[in-house]
Amino acid sequence: MTLPRLSVIGLGKLGLTTAACFASRNFEVVGVDVVESNVKAINRGECPIAEPGLAELLARCRGRLRATTDAGEAVGGSDVTFIIVPTPSGPDGAFSNDSVLDVLDAIGPALRAKAGFHIVVVTSTVMPGTMRGVVAPRLEELTGKTCGRDFGLAYNPEFIALGSIIRDFLNPDMVLIGESDARTGDVLEDIYTRACDNSPYIARMNWINAEVTKLGLNCYVTTKISFANSMAELCERIEGADASVVTAAIGHDSRVGGKYLRPGLGFGGPCFPRDNIAFIKCAADRGMAAKLARAVVEVNDEQVARVVRKVRAAAAPGSRVAVLGLSYKPGSHVVEASQPVEIVRRLLSNGYRVRAYDPQVKALPGDAADGQGAEIVSSVDACLAGADCCVIATAWEEFGRLGRGELQSRIRPEAIIDCWKVLERPKGMSAAGGLCTGQEGRR
Repeated sequence: MTLPRLSVIGLGKLGLTTAACFASRNFEVVGVDVVESNVKAINRGECPIAEPGLAELLARCRGRLRATTDAGEAVGGSDVTFIIVPTPSGPDGAFSNDSVLDVLDAIGPALRAKAGFHIVVVTSTVMPGTMRGVVAPRLEELTGKTCGRDFGLAYNPEFIALGSIIRDFLNPDMVLIGESDARTGDVLEDIYTRACDNSPYIARMNWINAEVTKLGLNCYVTTKISFANSMAELCERIEGADASVVTAAIGHDSRVGGKYLRPGLGFGGPCFPRDNIAFIKCAADRGMAAKLARAVVEVNDEQVARVVRKVRAAAAPGSRVAVLGLSYKPGSHVVEASQPVEIVRRLLSNGYRVRAYDPQVKALPGDAADGQGAEIVSSVDACLAGADCCVIATAWEEFGRLGRGELQSRIRPEAIIDCWKVLERPKGMSAAGGLCTGQEGRR
């Protein structure tokens, strides 16, 4: 069987990694991006994006992946087009379709001119109702063709994490396909069956169910996170209770599962926070309060305040606080919706002097940066020097290697706030732990 030729429009972290993963499975792939320097770099065999393993993967698939700035050319030379462009949140929490619509306008003439059945796949996260109410009508208007008969249209969002996109893409628990017609779904299912290293569950459904599933799944995951953090706060108030012990036991029940069920700081990053807000917006537009989702966000927002209260109990305003970790999770330089960064902001506003270190973050954004006393240093030792209190805010492995005894030789035990319990982690265990002054835990 001849493999379908693929085009990927949008070569950011997810787009370029997707293109490389498909090319590594012998698909012929052309990538499209508006940044000409990135396109040239890719065609030279260079990797313009920082993502673990991506440079090596691109090197292995040279000859099967090329890049261009011409979306029409890419569509004309392919059978299936994946659209992977940003859909940022607006002031009301809804995702913007502007970039997706720009892509549709760019590929419309090429689709109109094509004689064969071309499949357009929207991978970017969109609001429920977008495929039926926005994307399909726009494509039909641009091409003069009928969706499902003359061309296929699918919603196929990914469930990946920055820092592990390659592994997550090639080994998904589930592939979600919202399809316009069975032919489109069959082609996509075959593509993923060939591309994935495992045998994932292929969830095929209509557009609206897929759109709701994308938001619903991420909201459920964050519900587990906020539940675990609520358990942590309760355990703090009960003498002898240890939230990491409690949640580990709960997670072993097959009805629950242990993933994301360890207490600590709240969720952050580019997906979870905005998907929750979008879910709340979607519900509100349909006359529903979405009380559970609102509670999840409220509990999540409270986690920063919990840390600040612990700092206040351990050291007076004016003291120097060492914050270890600024990225929203280990293995990433991303500080979008990062609770460690928000901790820095709150400490500064409460009159503390803050010195911070992160292996990959070299500068703070906005109001956490210049002019307010936050100092970014280049090592753990420099961060801890002269500190009255220490907050371990991101579960980087190097912080766990410090050891509680070594840290206590520099800072009073009651002034060590280990948000991820990295100091209690047995050797060889991956990042886990909890929010504590000494002994609590998290995912």
